[in-house]
Amino acid sequence: MEKIFRVLVADAISEKGLERLRAAGSFDLEIRLGLSEEELEAIVGNFDALLIRSQTKVTRRVLESSGRLRVIGRAGVGTDNVDVEAATEKGIVVMNTPGGNTIATAEHAFCLILALARNVARADAWIRQGRWDRKALEGVELCNKTLGIIGLGRIGSEVARRAASFGMRVLGYDPYLSLSRARSMDVELCHNLAELLAEADFITLHTPLTEETTGIINRKTLQLCKQGVRIVNCARGGLIVEKDLIEALQEGRVAGAALDVFETEPLPPDSPLCQLPQVLLTPHLGASTREAQESVGIEIAEAVSDYLLHGTIRNAVNLPSMDRKIATLLQPYLRLAERLGSFMNRWAAPRLEELRITYSGRINQYDTTPISRTLLKAVLRKAGGKEVNEVNAPYLARALGISVTESKRSEVEEFADLVSVEAYANSKRWQAAATLYGSRPRLVQLNDNALEAPLEGILLVLENRDRPGIVGRIGTLLGEHKVNIAAMSLARPEPGGDAVSVLNLDHEPPVEVLRTIAEVPDVRAVTLIHL
Repeated sequence: MEKIFRVLVADAISEKGLERLRAAGSFDLEIRLGLSEEELEAIVGNFDALLIRSQTKVTRRVLESSGRLRVIGRAGVGTDNVDVEAATEKGIVVMNTPGGNTIATAEHAFCLILALARNVARADAWIRQGRWDRKALEGVELCNKTLGIIGLGRIGSEVARRAASFGMRVLGYDPYLSLSRARSMDVELCHNLAELLAEADFITLHTPLTEETTGIINRKTLQLCKQGVRIVNCARGGLIVEKDLIEALQEGRVAGAALDVFETEPLPPDSPLCQLPQVLLTPHLGASTREAQESVGIEIAEAVSDYLLHGTIRNAVNLPSMDRKIATLLQPYLRLAERLGSFMNRWAAPRLEELRITYSGRINQYDTTPISRTLLKAVLRKAGGKEVNEVNAPYLARALGISVTESKRSEVEEFADLVSVEAYANSKRWQAAATLYGSRPRLVQLNDNALEAPLEGILLVLENRDRPGIVGRIGTLLGEHKVNIAAMSLARPEPGGDAVSVLNLDHEPPVEVLRTIAEVPDVRAVTLIHL
């Protein structure tokens, strides 16, 4: 019977997007708009997916009751209405749609630049009041003016294209943008923010809200601006310290501002911003076009559908993206990582201090992050139980004080691919490595010694001194209880030294047999592993 996923639609999502889910036949949609935090908390745990826009607040309190929830889909760019950290802790993927409203937001930003330059909003209001004062509404031309763009991602670059067509000089500040990319957009890249502020006649912000960018426009940076600058913000309200901007507007250092986003939304009607005639205000309209809403609705519906049905990850803010083609290519490696991690979960000490993952060979042509997360999830299953998954495994490792490192080697002898894991605890080391034989995972190293054992079924791992008769004695004990050995491999650095053996069994031995094996002279440890 095909699994049916329940989807809660908490904000108005494009009907075309919802139709994509209905047509798939695997989704049961429930539309509940305008839910309070308490109402959302009460029901969210009954759903596999939550679809929202900017109105619904998905708080830590809500996520504490997340139950079966696996994915939150935000139809739009910003995820500041979602507690992403809490979602990650709960193992919930948070996806957004960064490309769907690019053109709409860029056009709105440039619309506000034009409206500021020509006093459009004031002119409309005055003429409706019967006031005809052309001199007081004298504007400025954009041609030959300098536009400073803070943040040159998708939206910022689209604004730059439009500014060039108006004959503007375009400056950009983005510490993560390459010089060659800036040149390709005909943007003069500034070395620091102060350089842009000192020269720009208009400033527009298109950067995400991070610790680094919060309050990037404040009293100090406003004092660096050119006298009479005009400022536009269609990105995030927290980028501007509003009280500092109000002060600069009142003093005349800033000639005008056009704001589509605010520190508090909706903007309180008693905000001083509403009393300043040189300020143009719009209610978060950047993405509010018919085309953009259809685009982000379809995009988020398809992303959530692909994740739940196929494990495809795209535009997740707390998990690396992986399209369906890459997911298919990585599937054998993910299976290997799951098996190898499960092996280490049972074989190594439960309280680990460090985990090292090393990739060798052709596997390195792919982004190995999803493989590492799958392996880490399996290693931590004892500590995290069923709730640990690829999303929250790194968080859980940090919380447990486990250092996790990943490294790569270009070549490996004997194997096309090799995934090696080293675990450390109390000055002891466990090492295991696996490769693919066709599409089947196979264990090929234990403690740096070669062996060969299928990573499947029931495995009995023996650590012992290499002495004559031990293998025969263990085989006899298993045979007496009708436990057949399907395969056996021995790893030892030298005859008579420490050895590790892996026995693939057809059936699980009784507990008393394992106890008897552990009491055989020179046997140091016995571990039964189900894969």
